[in-house]
Amino acid sequence: MGEGISAILPQALGAAISPVPIIAIILMLFTAKAKVNAPLFALGWVIGLFVIAGIAYSVGDSATDSSDGSTSNWPFILKVVLGVLLLLLAVRQWINRPKPGGAPQPPPKWMQGIDQFSPVRAFGLGALLSGLNPKNLLLSVAAGTSVAQLGTSAASSWFVILVYALIGSLTIGGPVVYFFVAGEKAEAKLNALKAWLGENNATVMMVLFAVLGIVLLSDGLTGLFT
Repeated sequence: MGEGISAILPQALGAAISPVPIIAIILMLFTAKAKVNAPLFALGWVIGLFVIAGIAYSVGDSATDSSDGSTSNWPFILKVVLGVLLLLLAVRQWINRPKPGGAPQPPPKWMQGIDQFSPVRAFGLGALLSGLNPKNLLLSVAAGTSVAQLGTSAASSWFVILVYALIGSLTIGGPVVYFFVAGEKAEAKLNALKAWLGENNATVMMVLFAVLGIVLLSDGLTGLFT
């Protein structure tokens, strides 16, 4: 169990560091439907991570069971590919970063109507942002593949997948819990966090992509050549 959690911890932390969704949940917390929409957004986020990582685990587990010696290196090859993709995303962030003294990147257009979201849309957006945005998609596939590679029991493996989803959701669920506990006192601190993330989004994502890319690439290459 401990080995499984260690295997998915870098990917889970990477999923948790998601500036735009964190900004979205903070904005949602100060709308008229905050008490309904914000928890549903967070629930959607958890489910999105769990489903994608679970699918990757299921596919990987089946492939591992049916593979012979000549194809047993596929998890390491996949990690190399995912690592390279993350490094390419880091380069893209560097190229597109705001110039010194320039305005930060504008928020996505969908954020402008966040106060009008229905509960269903809030839930769906959380699931889409966690499951299908490029960063989390790559990380969830890597996490599911890592779990499949361990060869543990199905119960243990699914528990580790759940832990991955929960850790990857801490920064989304955390503001929601803080809002319900602290009430109006939470607004100033959450707005300060939102402003910092807005200003430093490109830098945070660039560093994150680079670090996770190196970790996956190193893990994959080590497995292939040892």
